[in-house]
Amino acid sequence: MASHILITGLPGIGKTTVIRALAKRLADYHPAGFYTEEIRDGQGAREGFRLVTFCGRQLVLSHIHHPGPHRVSRYGVDVAGFEQLLAELDIRHARSRLIVIDEIGKMECLSQRFTDAITTLLNQPKLLIATIALKGEGFIKQVKTRPDCRLVTVTRDNRDLLVNDLLNDIQHRLQ
Repeated sequence: MASHILITGLPGIGKTTVIRALAKRLADYHPAGFYTEEIRDGQGAREGFRLVTFCGRQLVLSHIHHPGPHRVSRYGVDVAGFEQLLAELDIRHARSRLIVIDEIGKMECLSQRFTDAITTLLNQPKLLIATIALKGEGFIKQVKTRPDCRLVTVTRDNRDLLVNDLLNDIQHRLQ
């Protein structure tokens, strides 16, 4: 049985919705980590992404108006702010046996602190549940091909049933 669960799928298919629902249903296990929220303008156009930790901290990870050298598509990425948040969170040493990360993607992988933390978590007996980009080379590909990771693809057909299917497996592992 794989030690960790990676949730993948097309952009906008519902990966974050699935992982947030799992984290909510597993709240008694006090998960550590974070999820993402889209930042939209008044007309509904996506302008960026905000990270929200399970302990209540927030950070604008990327935004179309964020200056600086780190860019993914049209978004400027606040790598320094992200690394500061990661240092404060210290997810590698979290007391929880359940770590929830949304997501292992191109923006997050610009941070060496992030990729180091994910590598450490994958080598620990804790249960890591993470969303991961469907496409990607380098670190993303390395993580997806690890034998200790179960890759679950979200589709339109399975996304409504996936939370309950995964919940039973996760609760069994944590007991």
